[in-house]
Amino acid sequence: MSEDAQPRMITENPRPKLDRTFSVAPMMDWSTRDFRVFARALTRHALLYTEMVTTGAILHGSPRERFLGYDDIEHPLALQLGGSDPGELAECAAIAEAWGYDEVNLNVGCPSDRVQNNLIGACLMGHPDKVAAAVRAMKDAVSIPVTVKCRIGIDDQDEDADLERFIAQVAGAGCDTFIVHARKAWLQGLSPKQNRDVPPLNYPRVQRLKAAHPELHIGINGGLETLQDCQTQLGRVDSVMVGREAYQNPWLLAEVDATFYGKSDPAMSRHAAARALRPYIVRRLAEGARLNHVTRHLLGLFQGCPGGRRFRRHLSENAHRDGAGLQVFDDALGLVGETHREPAIA
Repeated sequence: MSEDAQPRMITENPRPKLDRTFSVAPMMDWSTRDFRVFARALTRHALLYTEMVTTGAILHGSPRERFLGYDDIEHPLALQLGGSDPGELAECAAIAEAWGYDEVNLNVGCPSDRVQNNLIGACLMGHPDKVAAAVRAMKDAVSIPVTVKCRIGIDDQDEDADLERFIAQVAGAGCDTFIVHARKAWLQGLSPKQNRDVPPLNYPRVQRLKAAHPELHIGINGGLETLQDCQTQLGRVDSVMVGREAYQNPWLLAEVDATFYGKSDPAMSRHAAARALRPYIVRRLAEGARLNHVTRHLLGLFQGCPGGRRFRRHLSENAHRDGAGLQVFDDALGLVGETHREPAIA
């Protein structure tokens, strides 16, 4: 094994059982380590996911830290893999475990043309045998959980018969946890962006899946915008996963710990959450990152607050500039009046 292939960290202590009640979805270009560190200023207990990382990037990219690096504060943390070759996925799952990830998740939901051409993502719903073989190989390679994130179907598939066939075959290979985006993916005729909104949500289908498979953990994803929405779903499924709303309106995460885990929420105010990130920003700047690499993930923090637009504009216009540092960040915070803690639930 080359020096670059060595894991950055190995977890020595036994991993506690993951509580998946609430998780933040893997989102390309959004679920970066900078966003995940910021999310931890708002919730200590939600399960976080990386962006999808392809097997090719892990096995052939360099340095590996670029694709697998994270901060210890991000735990519990799952690595989402994109791929279909059982041997490559098994090798990458073993690497993920060595790096200390708490879970490895297989992407069977991304609808983009680029990943389809490499037999990655939602197109795999048409190949349950390949997904089953991949899951079996991954489970044989690691002791951490191996999970699958999928859709309720693709194109003209039957949302009942074909989804049931997919779940049964993959569960038979040893997967006991599925996170289901409650929309079909239309691989022909819709763009990836349209696939996030145009196909109708079908929450009852995911709920029926759970009722039919009490032995499986069935989580639900897609269109959830409030913690009340999440609580409603938890009466029918095992867990909820929130994506775009958690990113675009991150204050949503500020009551996750109290609402779902019975723990104290870490951030007393939006300003406090932002200020908690200052030491991390200093470190990232020292590593050579631009300020906007971090602050672009905070643009929605003051959504709906007086001064929130000024905050976004100041960072958008200045954080990318050469030499932009903490003063730019602090000046942006100064444009928003500090208030007491506001509830995330309307």
